[in-house]
Amino acid sequence: MAVEVTPDALKAITARNIARLRTAAHLTQYELGMKLNYSDKAVSRWERGEAIPDAFVLKQMSELFGVSVDELLRDGAAENALRAAKPKNKIDAPRVMMISVLGIWALALLVFIVLNLAGITQFVIFIYALPISFITLLVMNSKWGRIHMNLYIISALIWSLLLTLYMTFYTFMNANWWILFLLGIPAQLIVLLSFKKPKPVPDDDKSIANQSKMSAR
Repeated sequence: MAVEVTPDALKAITARNIARLRTAAHLTQYELGMKLNYSDKAVSRWERGEAIPDAFVLKQMSELFGVSVDELLRDGAAENALRAAKPKNKIDAPRVMMISVLGIWALALLVFIVLNLAGITQFVIFIYALPISFITLLVMNSKWGRIHMNLYIISALIWSLLLTLYMTFYTFMNANWWILFLLGIPAQLIVLLSFKKPKPVPDDDKSIANQSKMSAR
């Protein structure tokens, strides 16, 4: 015989499961909220059992944590899912990013030395390493890092690309086209506007309370 679960009990079960799965995934409430396009306050309310995510968010969570929606709503299912999951080697993302960027600059230095030995001195090679470094950081941070950091990486990428263009024209054509940097202003504004502010969780409890008051009247 199936045991009936009350709405409050369901909230409590879901709250425990979200908190345990988030902790196991090494995510802060803020980071989980960013992945779901919600604020950290919304995640905090879910984990305190004050509200429950809607069906779409539960589906997003199930895909993010590698569990079913049913396991998010069932008592003890999160622990069973975590025990059943095969242990994975955790990637040290900051170290991989640092090594990758250092590799790019080491390659730039190698090219500079080779050209210098051939009698060609081109310091602009190090300028070219800047956008390549930021592109590498953007790709890796999107996969392993904190998504909100992409705002700063993309901004740096834009200005480094403009600097690369400027230095290329200046070095090989002796053209001082500083006006190219004006392109960075609208590009920067587009980037800032493209990063959405997380949505607050709908205040279901207040809505229910208000409906109850209206019914009582």
